[in-house]
Amino acid sequence: MPDPDLITQALGRNIKRLRTERSHTLDALAARSGVSRGMIVQIEQARTNPSVGTVVRLADALGVSIARLLDYDETSTVRIVPGEEAVQLWSGPSGGRGVLLNGIEAPGPLELWEWTVLPGEGHTSDPHPVGTVEIVRVDEGALTLTLDGREHVVPAGSTASYEAGYAHGYRNDGEVPLRLTLVVSVPPPPR
Repeated sequence: MPDPDLITQALGRNIKRLRTERSHTLDALAARSGVSRGMIVQIEQARTNPSVGTVVRLADALGVSIARLLDYDETSTVRIVPGEEAVQLWSGPSGGRGVLLNGIEAPGPLELWEWTVLPGEGHTSDPHPVGTVEIVRVDEGALTLTLDGREHVVPAGSTASYEAGYAHGYRNDGEVPLRLTLVVSVPPPPR
C-alpha cells in the first residue's frame, strides 16, 4: 500500500487541479458536492484525511473516478497498479476492507474494487449520481445487498447488477468472510 501522505498530497493536488480545470470556485464545488468549503480547503492543502463518503462526493461532483483523484502518477498511458499500491478506502471494525484496485474515465468514471467484509460488518453508501451502475461478483461468503431499503442475498459465485443512484449497502450476515469484486460506472457529468 502506498504511503498515506503520498495519497493525501495526491488527493489535494488532483482536486485542486480538476476544480481549476472545470472553472469551479471553492464555493461552487462545495455546492455541487455537499462538502463544506472549509473541508475542501483542508483537503486541497493535504491537511486532512477525508472519509470515503467525502471522497466519493467530490469525485462525483468533479465527474471523475476516485482512482483519478488518488492517482499520484499520471505519467504513463498504461496505468499498472501493483497490488501493494492499491488504495484501501474502507475498513470495518473487525478488519474488513474495501480496496480501490484501479479506475478509468470511459466516458465517465469506471472503478474496480476488491472488498473483504468480515462477519457482522457492513458499509452503507449514499446514492451516487443518477445513471450510476454497479456490478458485484461474490467470490466467497454471501452478500446482503441493500438497495433503496430492500435486501437481496447474493451467494458466492453469483453476480448482481443494479442502479446505484439509490442508497445502498453491503453487509456480511454470515459466519465466514465475504469477499467480492465490485465495478462502479458513473456517467459523465453534464457540461
